[in-house]
Amino acid sequence: MSHVFHRSTRGELPVAVGGEGVWLIDREGRRYLDASGGAAVSCLGHGHPRVTAAMIAQAKQLAYAHTSFFTTSVAEELADTLVAAAPDGFGRVYFVSGGSEAIEAALKMARQYFLEIGQPQRTRFISRRQSYHGNTLGALAAGGNMWRREPYAPMLMDVALVEPCFAYRFRRDEESEEAYGRRAADALEAEILRLGPETVIAFIAETVVGATAGAVTAAPGYFRRVREICDRHGVLLILDEVMCGMGRTGSLYAFEQEGIAPDLVTIAKGLGGGYQPIGAVLCTNRIYDAFARGSGAFLHGHTYLGHAMACAAALAVQRTIAEDRLLDNVGAMGRRLADALTERFGNHRHIGDIRGRGLFQAIELVEDRAAKRPFDPGRKLNARIKSEAMARGLMVYPMGGTIDGRNGDHVLLAPPFIVTPAEVDMIVERLGAAVDAALAA
Repeated sequence: MSHVFHRSTRGELPVAVGGEGVWLIDREGRRYLDASGGAAVSCLGHGHPRVTAAMIAQAKQLAYAHTSFFTTSVAEELADTLVAAAPDGFGRVYFVSGGSEAIEAALKMARQYFLEIGQPQRTRFISRRQSYHGNTLGALAAGGNMWRREPYAPMLMDVALVEPCFAYRFRRDEESEEAYGRRAADALEAEILRLGPETVIAFIAETVVGATAGAVTAAPGYFRRVREICDRHGVLLILDEVMCGMGRTGSLYAFEQEGIAPDLVTIAKGLGGGYQPIGAVLCTNRIYDAFARGSGAFLHGHTYLGHAMACAAALAVQRTIAEDRLLDNVGAMGRRLADALTERFGNHRHIGDIRGRGLFQAIELVEDRAAKRPFDPGRKLNARIKSEAMARGLMVYPMGGTIDGRNGDHVLLAPPFIVTPAEVDMIVERLGAAVDAALAA
């Protein structure tokens, strides 16, 4: 009998005992092709020798030193690496232990920034429906994943929610992509004006929406318009790249492809590739300088900030991505994956949309393709697909509530950056069989 409090009290999980490249292996010797990177985490796959060697070396030298007493050379090197790869203006990195912690830190950093510059009346955040920013209370409040929020709603701070930029679901037939993007962005300005611009701290958004809606990219021009609106009203822009960042979409920072830069960006999953728990907030020099000129301290902290072992693993992951030119493979294999999904599902009567960027792709399932009508959520189609995929030795990331927190099903794919053409083809073949089996059940 297990004494672990697992995510679900029903059913038994296979026991993972090993990993090789894109494969995970259970205690019975079954192999599973990790087409979701767990939750878009395992960007280098499993058992990478360079990363494990770096962790062993760091453990022998120094595992932990509390950041109220010391910094470490490995934390400094990792920060230098991240800043060097970021656009001009980013100058500091605040390390944490994961994505939710990164969001919490970013929210508090944004609030304190306005205290430092003498604008304490700014107390409000704006986010988007069908977003996800983490599971701690502050991060949950900042997100628009309604089914995750509902049980804890009385405990959450009040965050204003605007419509997402989700063209497949919300673009009008007569609108161009650009016109829709402008309309979606203008909803942000309308909300800022409703709340009072002088009260708003920041707008927070996923550059490419992850688990809640499934690899939703913004319409052309949307983020440029958002950047203009935030600048006009003195509002900070926080971009959440916990899932879509660190090379997942083909550039190290996903916002590079939008032609803008935020004031704060959160990263986590692909930062350390799952080898150690780590996340971070990158902030601009303008944000940091306000702290330096003011109180001189960020009123926040955790025990494991800048953990040496975690930083060593992340530094090895990031050096491997750069030196092995893995972003080239993300681009090439991302195109192959998109093409293979289109070939397999493009005419499928129950696949309404195929979308994504790089090695961050999704399919959305519909009962009626012409009407874009989703399946009855009571059918739990996404859970059936996950079960059928696991039975075929494939790990994918299905989710329900794609449209509004209740209706809609999608399957997210986020394979490791080392994936090969043959493995991409195997992913799509096995996924096709799993989808068809789930639909037939």
